[in-house]
Amino acid sequence: MVSYAATPKSSNQDTLGERIQKSSNNFAQRHIGPSSDDIQQMLEVLGIPNLDALINQTVPQAIRLHQSLQLPTAQSEYAALAKLKQLATKNQVFRSFIGMGYYDCVTPPVIARNILENPGWYTAYTPYQPEIAQGRLEALLNFQTMIIDLTGLEIANASLLDEATAAAEAMSLSYGVTKNKANAYFVSRDCHPQTIDVLQTRAEPLGIKIIIGDHQTFDFQQPIFGAVLQYPASDGTIYDYRAFIEKAHVEGALVTVAADILSLTLLTPPGEFGADIAVGSTQRLGIPLGFGGPHAAYFATKEEYKRQVPGRIVGVSKDIHGQPALRLALQTREQHIRREKATSNICTAQVLLAVMASMYAVYHGPDGLKAIAQNIHQLTLILAAGLKRLGYSISSEHFFDTLRVELGTHNLEAILVAATERNINLRIFDTTAVGISLNETTTPEDLIDLWQIFAGQDELPFTIEEFTASPSLLLSRTSNYLTHPVFNRYHSETELLRYLHKLETKDLSLTTSMIPLGSCTMKLNATSEMIPVTWEEFGKIHPFAPQSQTQGYQILFQQLEAWLAEITGFAGISLQPNAGSQGEYTGLLVIRQYHESRGEAHRNICLIPTSAHGTNPASAVMCGMKVVAIACDDQGNIDVDDLKAKAQKHSHELAALMVTYPSTHGVFEEAIQEICAVVHTHGGQVYMDGANMNAQVGICRPGDIGADVCHLNLHKTFCIPHGGGGPGMGPIGVAAHLVPFLPGHPVLGTGDWELGTRKEKVPNNQRIGAIAAAPWGSASILVISWMYIAMMGAVSLTQATKVAILNANYIAKRLESYYPVLYKGKNGLVAHECILDLRSLKKSASIEIDDIAKRLIDYGFHAPTVSWPVAGTIMVEPTESESKAELDRFCDALIAIRQEIAEIESGKVDIQDNLLKNSPHTAASLITGDWQHPYSREQAAYPAPWTREHKFWPSVGRIDAAFGDRNFVCSCLPMDAYSS
Repeated sequence: MVSYAATPKSSNQDTLGERIQKSSNNFAQRHIGPSSDDIQQMLEVLGIPNLDALINQTVPQAIRLHQSLQLPTAQSEYAALAKLKQLATKNQVFRSFIGMGYYDCVTPPVIARNILENPGWYTAYTPYQPEIAQGRLEALLNFQTMIIDLTGLEIANASLLDEATAAAEAMSLSYGVTKNKANAYFVSRDCHPQTIDVLQTRAEPLGIKIIIGDHQTFDFQQPIFGAVLQYPASDGTIYDYRAFIEKAHVEGALVTVAADILSLTLLTPPGEFGADIAVGSTQRLGIPLGFGGPHAAYFATKEEYKRQVPGRIVGVSKDIHGQPALRLALQTREQHIRREKATSNICTAQVLLAVMASMYAVYHGPDGLKAIAQNIHQLTLILAAGLKRLGYSISSEHFFDTLRVELGTHNLEAILVAATERNINLRIFDTTAVGISLNETTTPEDLIDLWQIFAGQDELPFTIEEFTASPSLLLSRTSNYLTHPVFNRYHSETELLRYLHKLETKDLSLTTSMIPLGSCTMKLNATSEMIPVTWEEFGKIHPFAPQSQTQGYQILFQQLEAWLAEITGFAGISLQPNAGSQGEYTGLLVIRQYHESRGEAHRNICLIPTSAHGTNPASAVMCGMKVVAIACDDQGNIDVDDLKAKAQKHSHELAALMVTYPSTHGVFEEAIQEICAVVHTHGGQVYMDGANMNAQVGICRPGDIGADVCHLNLHKTFCIPHGGGGPGMGPIGVAAHLVPFLPGHPVLGTGDWELGTRKEKVPNNQRIGAIAAAPWGSASILVISWMYIAMMGAVSLTQATKVAILNANYIAKRLESYYPVLYKGKNGLVAHECILDLRSLKKSASIEIDDIAKRLIDYGFHAPTVSWPVAGTIMVEPTESESKAELDRFCDALIAIRQEIAEIESGKVDIQDNLLKNSPHTAASLITGDWQHPYSREQAAYPAPWTREHKFWPSVGRIDAAFGDRNFVCSCLPMDAYSS
């Protein structure tokens, strides 16, 4: 086993925290933007002698970590890649025929190179500023159109996390909209086991009763509000669900069908046989297995439920010039606005993977997808015929790509040994049956290997040429799909390459400029961190492969868990949550389970500051908790007196406090330890939101401060890229008393492995159920965070935190005479982000927050976080990766915009027809028609010197979001709408 032992630090090593050692092999100097000279210049602006003095004045002494993190010595990029390659070689890449919703496939190289490996796609942010995200939004609109076409339903969202959690979201939607007042949900026993377990996890805190049964015999004697069916079933059988759905509708229940997306090119789509909702995974559309993720799930339903659909929906609207333009639609239904009234806490989608899946469909087109599906089905038919000739029986005569093979008198162990000898994995149902699922990569030679395994010898009594494939589909598709021109135009690599590049140029990413979003930590996603994601030893592993084949992954998990535990001060880590929202939910479920184990199930009150992100109250409600809001004082801190009063009032029922640290307002609250103590005194647990962990690493630790649980956004602090809105990872750390309650998994019990089955739980095991479809969430992107920590080491991780705090304070200092800084700590300093107050500008110049956000686009910048956590403000987080030159460029842009506003205030410029109200300015708007504005084209397009050197042009003008919501369209428009 390869392992890193903690390396004690020499007595003088801490002095390196003041500067980064210059070395060609030193990764930290490439990650941290400001040079030593830059750091000193910024400190002089602040009037502070050194970084340590800055931290002493910013972070309360009582919570400071007074020793170095015990982490391995920092590795160079080359050395870290070599070390990780050693781990990768310990994984064995078998041919996987396990299925269960995961299939090997081919990622077209043009998509792999130009999307997956392209920072122009993977470093972009969530498209909340749609004018500079039109390329990504178009790709997601293609995704939605693909899902609508293939499922036969009316609307689809822009992806969810995985199939199991998508099914859970469908259950929640069904529970919320049905009117029959039932509290039971039927789950077909033929669903994938991981889906069943996630549904059970989600249902229990909401008081929903899960009925697992056979849809063919269920009599509806017990009222249900909904049901979920697998199509094809987990064992491969194709059922005709029409009669069941008709009965469910008579009872007032909604029916969800979890459908294999590729099979829908050949099978009748769920929408055509009555399904209300369809969910599933698009993994097999060109996305690597990745030991479980990341993969884009889909969610489709009827238009009448559009305001209840979880996650994001891309919609068509128009810009100020009347041209078609895209943006996120119906955002008022999302958790960040609805808060405790939300039915879903989903915040991260799987945008990068949804883009890849949509481009897989664009590249292959309807005929290409159908040909892939037909080939898989024909090979499955031939495989079944050969197995029957060998004396085996197949449990169903109607299947697409999966066979349940009944062993009869044949020996299971002998079959498994023979399969292992040929580097093949099969699914084990029990001692009497195995499963075989074919995929896009399957060849006739694979069939021969499989027959030889089941024959117990190399000599076969037949040849493959003897068999002909007769279709075995119970419900053949007759309707057309993917008829839009976008799916029928780009089938050569040249055409697709140009299409991808055209879309990429419409998006602003970190390849263009800094993205200064508060709370979102848009920092460097180093190439050396990204490279291992595409290694086959990580990418081609099935999530349910046996432990003997995944030793490299297991060592990586162990090391990463140990490092994160050291960084956070916790006793245990779970890597399963595959998004920050999932981490929140998991942490609260662990707290809930802890209280129940102590006979205190009545504890259901969750205290949440009014400044909290919307996912916090949404997660609490999903866990069956009641939200009680805690006020904030004039400085943005938690009102301790209000906290004490409400903790006292709800002492008997207090379950938890959810707190973000540093605060959502960008300040290290001095009273944080007192706040934790108050909650503990009244029997509650402290959940810390790790969104701002980038200000803590190496400086202080949640576990030491008093938190019992903390989730970590690996896509923020630990360098997994945002991918245009996903993927993310949200593992949680917990104190020792909560370790027994960390999530398990139904297929691979955490720490207990058997191929395709779960060992019986040990007595008194109190783990919560599965949170995600795969045991370690989106495992393949954990290599990114592993590389980051391995290359940085303890000293440089701490230095990165200090520089992040320095950069934020430098920006605050440079801008405070132009825009008031809303909240500061007791010494007049902020943490790693600052809030600039723009509210007075509405009165003085009729300038709204969006006017400044859109004008920044003309300067080549993405806007900071707008109107959150305080309406009429912007929250800026520069991170440690941005250089002083880039920080100055951003500050210069905001100062110049303030001067533009001053001209409005003085009356020199019209209050309506001005640079800000008309921003962003497109190239077309500058050259089309007569120029009637009271400012020049030059002022509009080239407001700063750097815009002449490199100009980012938005492809559309300011978008009319309200028009799009009134005229809701979430699928592709005719091509002439774009060309016009």
